[in-house]
Amino acid sequence: MKFVPRFLPPLFLLCVLLAFPVAAFADEWRAVTPADLALKASVVEKDADAETIFWEVRIDDNPEGDLIFSHYIRIKVFTERGRESHSKIDIPFGKIFNSNIKIQNISARTIKPDGSIIELRKNDVFERTWVKTSGLKVKAKSFAMPGIEAGCIVEYRWQEIRVGQSANYVTLDLQRDTPVQRVKYLIKPYPFEGLQMRSITFHGQDSTFVKEKDGFYSVTMTNLPALHEEPRMPPEKQVKIWMLIYYAKDEKLDTDKYWAAVGKRFYDSTKSLLKVNDEVRQTAVAAIGEAKTDEEKIERLFEFCRTKIKNASDDASGISPEERKKLKENKTPGDTLKRGIGDAGDVDLLFAALATAAGFDARIAMAPDRSQLFFGKGLANAYFIDPSSIAIKFGDTWKFYNPGYNYIPSGMLRWQEEGLEALITDPKQPVWWKTPMSGPDKSRVKRRAKLKLAEDGTIEGDVELEYTGHFAIERKEENDDDSTSQREESLKDEVKALLSTAELENIRIENVTDPVKPFIYTYHIRVPGYAQRTGKRLFLQPAFFQHGIRPLFSASSREYPVYFHYPWLEDDEVTIDLPAGFALDNADAPVPFGDSAVGEYRPSIGVTKDGRTLVYKRNFFFGVNGNILFPATAYPQLKRFFDVLNKSDNHTITLRQAASTD
Repeated sequence: MKFVPRFLPPLFLLCVLLAFPVAAFADEWRAVTPADLALKASVVEKDADAETIFWEVRIDDNPEGDLIFSHYIRIKVFTERGRESHSKIDIPFGKIFNSNIKIQNISARTIKPDGSIIELRKNDVFERTWVKTSGLKVKAKSFAMPGIEAGCIVEYRWQEIRVGQSANYVTLDLQRDTPVQRVKYLIKPYPFEGLQMRSITFHGQDSTFVKEKDGFYSVTMTNLPALHEEPRMPPEKQVKIWMLIYYAKDEKLDTDKYWAAVGKRFYDSTKSLLKVNDEVRQTAVAAIGEAKTDEEKIERLFEFCRTKIKNASDDASGISPEERKKLKENKTPGDTLKRGIGDAGDVDLLFAALATAAGFDARIAMAPDRSQLFFGKGLANAYFIDPSSIAIKFGDTWKFYNPGYNYIPSGMLRWQEEGLEALITDPKQPVWWKTPMSGPDKSRVKRRAKLKLAEDGTIEGDVELEYTGHFAIERKEENDDDSTSQREESLKDEVKALLSTAELENIRIENVTDPVKPFIYTYHIRVPGYAQRTGKRLFLQPAFFQHGIRPLFSASSREYPVYFHYPWLEDDEVTIDLPAGFALDNADAPVPFGDSAVGEYRPSIGVTKDGRTLVYKRNFFFGVNGNILFPATAYPQLKRFFDVLNKSDNHTITLRQAASTD
């Protein structure tokens, strides 16, 4: 939820119109060569299960301002695993990062080893929610390749429409999940006076653009290795080969001078958006009330912006698309205050204006987004930072606030902007200041279960889950625009993914849209067969909430670093009433491990004085001191850490049935 584009000065909104007509999208398939049909193994990567023979993309800009990528890809399948991985194709669409993507004109076909062809029927394309290996959920246009088998060629075409985007600062993906023999992009630069089309290649060798006919330029790369997704890997742009296309003057830049100029220009171009009028001053005084300290005053202003201004950017605001279109543009904080409604940017700017009226030094802070790329300020290009929060000066330090993002607690930022160097704008000397990384205690999941175990192994009782910080933000974002029934079904699916026999009832989901309170689930659960009965013994896993969770890392080796989005804490307490006639036979607790420098695991198992109730407690935290990124060389130690955690969570105790006295 960033500032809306109108807050950006022309420097950051340079638009390019490309002259490639939409009608140029190919309507005919290309001939398949005998060499393609005869190919038996990858020429790029040994033992690959499939290989992309070519991937070509044309970039078009239609008159209404939507950017269109026309893709054509041909893949040779070598093995049964290759057949499985390419039997279903997913093309993501919807709101992905800062883009709204539509997909159209999908066509596909399978070419058998003997040259026979099976076309995809148009009614075989459907929509589904696709969960990537990284855990990211996206919507996708999906279809099954007809008649696919090892030795086949599969090829498909589609148009990817980036709604409302122009061709300046276009990212060109160059790597896929298969090795690629050849990838080619065609683009026709717009002839801006004094500007040239420039490019930056990330994680690969720079490639030269070649002049083609009719003013077009192409860039081609060959023999690209596959990008293999791994659990908890950095964002794709941080590891894969890709290219950024943009327009700029042909000049060498001094990094420090460049960023100083950016900070000054942005301050000058946005200072009118922070304008303080009499109504803003009066409102600041009233909102602060009797608050004494500077921190208390800022908290009052933060709360005012959250509770008194309706946030039109919030998809749970209740504003219909039709009503949103009719909303007038707020040109000043006074407009936002008078109308009582604004988008996320309006709310942040009003907060800054109120703080300024109260005598604080308030500035717009520009920060990168580490969910997309790990930015370093040595890369002198304003594309990589956005106006993201408001910085308030307290003495010699700056603190950051983002009231325009409804679910972020005061004193925190989106995890994507924590622990990063942010540029604080200034008319004279902009400064870089590191945003704080919230500690594990800020993002906590507290789980409580009061359960009763039957002698047949069925467990039943009441559960409460409470999420705060980034956990709560994610849960609220996932649920806030769903109906009550959809939320309940999502919860049931999540629980049953771990406990397949689970039955849930009396579900309550609280504080879904509340900006302050924790996100809470409560429900009654029954799980037949939770404990395993063998003769007179029951084998029971006390870590109820970890039942069914597999090891986080399964591979023996790793190519990419390990990346956790933010530090977190887990606090569990499970009480289990034991079945009549059963007593503990073996109830040793897992061994605590870890250290306070990164993370710790602290479990305990006990029983009540009467011996009838088992009490299990588990405390685990990770990411202390912002330790959330680990090089691939540290993978063996990190894997061992989480393997031990998983083994400890799967620790089983034994209950024994007493001998009958009859």
